[in-house]
Amino acid sequence: MNSDRQISASCRTDIGLVRNCNEDTCSASLEHNFFLVADGIGGSVAGDVASRIFLNTVTEIFKATQPQTNSEATEMVNACFAEANQAIQQHTRVTPLHKGMGCTAELLIICGNRYVLGHIGDSRTYIYTDGELELLTTDHSLAQEQLQLGVISKDQAENSRFRNVLSKAVGIDTHISADIHSGPLTPKVLFLLCSDGLYNMVPTEKIVPVLQYDAPLSLKTEMLVNMANDAGGKDNISVCLVEIPA
Repeated sequence: MNSDRQISASCRTDIGLVRNCNEDTCSASLEHNFFLVADGIGGSVAGDVASRIFLNTVTEIFKATQPQTNSEATEMVNACFAEANQAIQQHTRVTPLHKGMGCTAELLIICGNRYVLGHIGDSRTYIYTDGELELLTTDHSLAQEQLQLGVISKDQAENSRFRNVLSKAVGIDTHISADIHSGPLTPKVLFLLCSDGLYNMVPTEKIVPVLQYDAPLSLKTEMLVNMANDAGGKDNISVCLVEIPA
């Protein structure tokens, strides 16, 4: 169940300047009240198929019903990850050449005056409010695990060759558990969901001015994608902006 606020959203995905295939998928479904970014992994083994399966699974679930409470919203987000995980694994059983494919995923829904966010992998979700950009998610990567154990520093983690070695993804293991984040919607909230093709190319201090800019969300998403390409476009880029005004 949405709040009475008028939600606006925009998403954009781009192949970048280096890759031969766009394995990212993004969606901003105001009709069905979900917003997502999924980044396929597996390269030649159809990461793009995995990210599309995630989107299709979420779409079918939210077409069927809408959550009325925060508890129901959390259950639905968990169900999306679990069913997409099963669907990807079923696909690889039928198509053995695609074995090893999977995806990272960010899934945001608005329920009443709260948000519920599901996260797996190294795509990210940020929340922007009162001029501050806060990272809500924690990367599921080997470098992040080393950072949490105190083996490496934050600067070392950001430059580690293990930064993009995932410790968790949708479709890789038989059972998965998404990180769930939930919180109240404060006035003038803007969510940024993105794949690593954005944040690896564009530092936070350059993202904030774009979010502050008085412009339509569609222009802001285009600006962020263009900035990632201007910085080299070394990966696929996906950006989804969701704004809940005061």
